[in-house]
Amino acid sequence: MAITGFLKKIRNGLAKTRSAMVARITTAISRDGLGEEAADEIEEILIQADVGVDTAMEIVDGLRERLRQGETGADQVFDLLREELGQIAAGGEPFDPGAELMGKPHIILVVGVNGVGKTTTIGKLARLYRDSGRSVLLAACDTFRAAAVPQLEVWAERAEADIVRAQQGADPAAVAFDAVSAALARDTDVLLVDTAGRLHTKVNLMEELKKIRRSLGKQCPGAPHETLLVLDATTGQNALSQARQFHLATDVTALALTKLDGTAKGGIVFALRRELGIPIKLIGIGEGENDLQPFDGETFVEALLER
Repeated sequence: MAITGFLKKIRNGLAKTRSAMVARITTAISRDGLGEEAADEIEEILIQADVGVDTAMEIVDGLRERLRQGETGADQVFDLLREELGQIAAGGEPFDPGAELMGKPHIILVVGVNGVGKTTTIGKLARLYRDSGRSVLLAACDTFRAAAVPQLEVWAERAEADIVRAQQGADPAAVAFDAVSAALARDTDVLLVDTAGRLHTKVNLMEELKKIRRSLGKQCPGAPHETLLVLDATTGQNALSQARQFHLATDVTALALTKLDGTAKGGIVFALRRELGIPIKLIGIGEGENDLQPFDGETFVEALLER
């Protein structure tokens, strides 16, 4: 996709968040420029967009410094916002499905709670790898939810990927072990491991994820090469809480943020980056197969703050 098309897609997906931020900030400044009252209102707007309290306070402190220097216009305010938010959003190499892989198979453990779009994200990620010429195998390790395996099978068919599955209730770690064996035997490039979308507050379920990790490592030393946490952007600060818990249990290496097109709280991107420092790898901005996009901080901020 050309960069112009990519930017348009991101811009359209962020429409709700942008309208919740840009229009209100512009209105706050247009009354009488950037004064103390407007600065306080901008801080509230950023917090409501789930940018995070600490981040919002730091940004507004910068605005107040500009105020002391006499820079009170809308252009200066938005320039500062782009600068500050751009620095936070930056970090990590942009996702490239055609880039060199860390192993063969390159094993990605995908985790997250129920309802965040984890299985759908796996299917779309498989499609991205297939379109780049990679062979892909899906491991159906969510043996707890009855509909999980059939749902993953549908995505495997769409992505032209193979799948390893077992009966409902089977040991997820055993399925993971079998999937690695199959990937090695078939000389597969990428193995995507689906897991049960259990509540992050349940200690025994986090232990299950650790068991799956150990099982992957037995067959393929160093695996998983990546642990991708899928988060629902519409949940705002709860996504940040989930990320902390999963990171403690599974050593998350990257984030995929879904449903950005359905929320006015897209500022959670900045809270996640600032609080955890984990790279955001992918963002979901629609229901279509091509609506899972590599995250680029500069493009994201440009689309978010377009006036």
